[in-house]
Amino acid sequence: MAFWELLVRLLVATFCGGIIGIERGKKNRPAGFRTYILVCVGASLTVMLSLYLAAMDPTWREIAPSLLRSDVSRFGAQVINGIGFLGAGTIIITGNQQVKGMTTAAGLWASACMGLAIGAGFYTGALFGCVLIIATTALFSKLESFILARSRNINLYVEFEKTEDLTKITTCLHERNVRIYDVELSKARQNDSKYPGAIFSLKLPKKVSHAAVVTEIASIKAVRTIEEL
Repeated sequence: MAFWELLVRLLVATFCGGIIGIERGKKNRPAGFRTYILVCVGASLTVMLSLYLAAMDPTWREIAPSLLRSDVSRFGAQVINGIGFLGAGTIIITGNQQVKGMTTAAGLWASACMGLAIGAGFYTGALFGCVLIIATTALFSKLESFILARSRNINLYVEFEKTEDLTKITTCLHERNVRIYDVELSKARQNDSKYPGAIFSLKLPKKVSHAAVVTEIASIKAVRTIEEL
């Protein structure tokens, strides 16, 4: 592979990984600009290493005929498996049992796949993939928020003064014809909080918005904290 071809592939990997990382960095995600560049460039280098080994295979077999033939796919396969370790480090479970970081982990995995494509010289597929990854993380998040805001199902985390105050909250919900699927007592969201908390799984009736239910519960005197999950 020519020097300029190597350079172009690495620069394309840096550019594509960087623009995805910038979008994630703006949202203060665990993995940002530099992380995405490193993942994409590293994956690209891995595929180029595989191609290099395949190109050198005839030469090495002349020197040592007993050498096994190189498999150009094995390094790329290990990247796909290994990126899961990095992605797992971005996933956290908050004090109110909310899972965060799944999109970041999936973005890292997709960025690694994009780097593999760039390293193999499959620029068209890599660039289309880059556009779709950015659209998914940046544009589709607004569509997701729009859909969730109109969903009839909602999860709320509520902190209150005493465990007995659960009755006040459930009574308030029943008065608004809100169906309670489940109530799970939970630890306080913050370690220094002295108030008990609970996660409510609810189904709202038609024409009752998320904001209306949150406002109604927040108006209860015993409620200290409320958050939609």
